[in-house]
Amino acid sequence: MHVLLDLVLTVGRVLRALLAAGSRWVVRPRPKSVAQDLCVITGAAGGLGRLFARELASRGACVALWDLDGAAVEATARELRESLGARAVAFTCDVSRSAEVYRVAESVRREMGRHPTMLINNAGVVSGRPLLDCPDRLIERTLSVNCTAHFWTVKAFLPDMVEKNHGHIVTIASALGLFSTAGVEDYCASKFGAVGFHESLAHEIKAMGKGGVKTTLVCPYLVDTGMFRGCHIRREIESLLLPPLRPERCVSEAVRAILTDQPLVCIPRLMYLVVFLKSFLPSEALSSLYHFLGADRCMYPFLEAQKQLQSSQRSDNDSAGGGGANLAPASEQK
Repeated sequence: MHVLLDLVLTVGRVLRALLAAGSRWVVRPRPKSVAQDLCVITGAAGGLGRLFARELASRGACVALWDLDGAAVEATARELRESLGARAVAFTCDVSRSAEVYRVAESVRREMGRHPTMLINNAGVVSGRPLLDCPDRLIERTLSVNCTAHFWTVKAFLPDMVEKNHGHIVTIASALGLFSTAGVEDYCASKFGAVGFHESLAHEIKAMGKGGVKTTLVCPYLVDTGMFRGCHIRREIESLLLPPLRPERCVSEAVRAILTDQPLVCIPRLMYLVVFLKSFLPSEALSSLYHFLGADRCMYPFLEAQKQLQSSQRSDNDSAGGGGANLAPASEQK
């Protein structure tokens, strides 16, 4: 009897959750205020990170901006202070190094005078090379920045949130963390890892009974930041249904999800359909659909452009007497 009663109650909770989720598509929940929040944003020197910082600062939040590029992130902080009158402080940090993350986290607490209440894990890199052409150090770098770094930042800030039962962890992942494509194995693996980490973390926070600590997973389609310049699906589909996302739209929808405590947001909404189809279509059917959409080879123009760029850099190095190959990541999402 106990099992049957528990089953009935569970079915009721599931139906209630479905109704609540459906109602969000009709009646927008009221966004919460972040005016009293201190937000840590990684990869904040430019791109999405810079836009997240501006959007939250414009709503009254204090922002601690992290980036490997100290000069660029300081410029972002200065711009926010001058244009918005915001409390914005820049910190130079390589998020792939745990000791550095913990050190800078202490600097944030000391300099800002309090514990952060929101963490946005946004920093990311892409090597721009297929698996068999990608040096091990670039694979390790991609996995470290895009996935492993989330372990360090969450360990640095979650304990304070749990203690106060107040906070928000945001993971900026990717649609390529929900389904994959050819030629960017390291990037897809890192984003799948980030998604898995986030989902497990969300379960753990709920198991602790800390309902005041929220989580939001953001999985955008291709964002036009230049990170994957040259990447295209089938032209007809791209022009009609899936053009690259404007960074401003991506951040606007992500922030709206954060401020309404939405656990998951796929941008655009059409991405939910792709995830749904993946969950039940046979593998060969998925392959046929990928081929029709041009999603199976969409990264090839990007990879070819990166190959030509790296070849040009090697030629420049040789001409200058450098001789070595450039092993820097091809692009960085900030």
